[in-house]
Amino acid sequence: MAEPAPVAAYPVGLRLTGRRVVVLGGGQVAQRRLPALIAAGADVRLVSPSATPSVEAMAEAGELRWERRRYRPGDLDGAWYALISTDEPAANEAASAEAEERRVWAVRSDDAEAASAWTPATGRSEGVTVAVLTGQDPRRSAAVRDAIVEGLRDGSLAAPHHRARHKGVALVGGGPGDPDLITVRGRRLLAEADVVIADRLGPRDLLDELPPHVEVIDAAKIPYGRFMAQEAINNALIEHAKAGKAVVRLKGGDPFVFGRGMEEVRALAEHGIPCTVVPGISSSISVPGAAGIPVTHRGVAHEFTVVSGHVAPDDQRSLIDWAALARLRGTLVLLMSVENIAAIAATLIRHGRPADTPVAVVQEGTTAAQRRVDATLATAGERVKAEGIRPPAVIVIGEVVTVGPAADTDN
Repeated sequence: MAEPAPVAAYPVGLRLTGRRVVVLGGGQVAQRRLPALIAAGADVRLVSPSATPSVEAMAEAGELRWERRRYRPGDLDGAWYALISTDEPAANEAASAEAEERRVWAVRSDDAEAASAWTPATGRSEGVTVAVLTGQDPRRSAAVRDAIVEGLRDGSLAAPHHRARHKGVALVGGGPGDPDLITVRGRRLLAEADVVIADRLGPRDLLDELPPHVEVIDAAKIPYGRFMAQEAINNALIEHAKAGKAVVRLKGGDPFVFGRGMEEVRALAEHGIPCTVVPGISSSISVPGAAGIPVTHRGVAHEFTVVSGHVAPDDQRSLIDWAALARLRGTLVLLMSVENIAAIAATLIRHGRPADTPVAVVQEGTTAAQRRVDATLATAGERVKAEGIRPPAVIVIGEVVTVGPAADTDN
């Protein structure tokens, strides 16, 4: 005789703002479920003699009310929803019976079949909540959830808006080069763009994923004419935005870390064009990290300083107090400094930084072409030249260079 087909659950979204939710048990199940209940605005009452440190922190922050005791009959009075997750089967059974009697929808962590409600695998992406139920296969629910949410985030799952999209410009920091290191929001905006104006140092691999209708403009190849390069880029942003296009300005690293991002924001503001800024992972910390170098380390460096070295120390345009930097004991991270590293190293030594201070140069960090060359301040200039280092490269100066296992002692 064939087994009866399982009865499907009826999916529904609970609006719990201001409504009482009772959680029995303060263990790992509660720790996972409580943040979503709190985010939903529920009036959460936790009943448990103990709790994990994370749950206890929620109580201390006033996000829920915690009664430090075991369950007793009547605890579900006035509840709209209950999460039953104690480590006492008898208490779970009694609480489940009370929920049934009081017509309170209840989830049980120990016996899903005995519960009146199931918790779906839930994910969120830009205003969309995805909830997946597969009966008694929670791992499959989570896998389906993850696939849908990831598709929405990276644009591979076509889900067009059926209302007018927000027009304007998104200033997106693309990270240090590895396409996986762009933020989720940045990747989603790329997928929704009509026009992408990209820097050479942006994550180029992402451009291949864009739909055919998206116009991709290489900022390095914009015809400048009588304009300065930055002014021409500003004009291109303004032109396409005024044409009603959704424009993404894709930059390497973070837009506001030597990225001229604010110049573009101000130019757009002068023309009344809205601009969304999406921060990116700066190469100043991510590239050293990818090469096994922590910019800070306990007992070694309590500070790190990020400097642009595109202007030589003796250049009148330089805004850097190199003498002050030489007196610091922490880490010095140099961006755009390959051409001037010999002069910079000599200047730091002249102002008191020891000549044997470790130096690491990381070229094309986080990409397949990444390579690292180690030196000292005394040898950095000649090593960079001898190894044929070319931009983009991040230069790290300080004792942190020797902390990790990847350090090259042949300087």
